[in-house]
Amino acid sequence: MAGVHREPNPLDDPGDAAALRGYAEALADAIAAALPLWVERAVAQRYEAWAGHPPPAGVIASAGAAGRAALGALEPRLRELLGTDVDAQRTNPLAILRSAVPYPSAVLHAAGVPAVVRDGQAERLFPDDVYGLSVATFADLHPSVHEPGLGWGAAKAHVVLARRRAGRPG
Repeated sequence: MAGVHREPNPLDDPGDAAALRGYAEALADAIAAALPLWVERAVAQRYEAWAGHPPPAGVIASAGAAGRAALGALEPRLRELLGTDVDAQRTNPLAILRSAVPYPSAVLHAAGVPAVVRDGQAERLFPDDVYGLSVATFADLHPSVHEPGLGWGAAKAHVVLARRRAGRPG
């Protein structure tokens, strides 16, 4: 898979820019490894909670295909975002991950699993997430994504703050 490549801002400290690129690459790789498995896990957990038993082989196969499709659709967007200068980023990786919800939802719907009851805030924030699958943190995707997410967030914040302290925009 293609790595995260961002032209360094000439005003940034080269070490900071290199560190941010490394953290972005690690986060993208961790998400790419975890996303298909999250789709499969989300389907299996919701199905079993509803039916009282694990999903049949056909549902598992559909979840695997949906996970691969989610990765194919979202990985390029994720890597593009992480390769964009921090001052030009208009969204974040979690927002992109939340756009994966239709993939497991389609499998659950096709399997006849009914929507879950969600609280009013969840319904307002994520009206199309009828199964309550939206991730709130990187760890919700998979625990292995937590540390790369924290590292990237800290590196991004460091670069942004260094630019602001120096009085130079991105």
